Amino acid sequence: MANRIIYLAFLLLLSLLNVCSGCKHKERHLPFLQQEVNGKDTLYKTIPAFTFLNQDSTVVSNKDFDGKIYVADFFFTSCPTICPVMHRNLLKVYEKYRDNPDVKLASHTIDAKYDTPSRMKDYATKLGVKGDQWEFLWGTRDSIYAIAERNYLVTVGQDQKAPGGFIHQGYLVLVDKHKRVRGYYDGTVDEQVKQLLDDMDVLLEEK
Repeated sequence: MANRIIYLAFLLLLSLLNVCSGCKHKERHLPFLQQEVNGKDTLYKTIPAFTFLNQDSTVVSNKDFDGKIYVADFFFTSCPTICPVMHRNLLKVYEKYRDNPDVKLASHTIDAKYDTPSRMKDYATKLGVKGDQWEFLWGTRDSIYAIAERNYLVTVGQDQKAPGGFIHQGYLVLVDKHKRVRGYYDGTVDEQVKQLLDDMDVLLEEK
């Protein structure tokens, strides 16, 4: 876990170093944060195919995110610590891009037993979220944990000693239209959420 935290800290720093506060969007380019060199070719890792249920018990797959930028996070509805702060900040994203067909949000529950789709529907309603632009996603424990740690590089897990019985990092992960990770932001820090909003504008201009 320590190595993963160090790696994510490096990715976050790399992302921030690509930002100059006085630059126009067209002069900035967000880094590709998961890439590898294979001979002379640079390969960009992408979020793989997935199938989950959303808060309306509707099947949601990676195809629903085709051609869109989106912000992903991992949470649980009974979280007593960072989740309320993260989602208050994600509401800023939701409000700014409300009804923008090129933007989505994907919040994955890490508590598959308790967070049924209907419970997440109640949670979304209390937040003031309507429609399917912000998807609250339910899947089996193994499927959610695998995509979190292998693809989004976010640490999640059960821990009876942790508040609420789960541990997870509060990263908001920015993904581009081709499902490549382009930024990590601490969802509990206002300045990083402001940076996320700015970077989303940059990404929307990218072809």
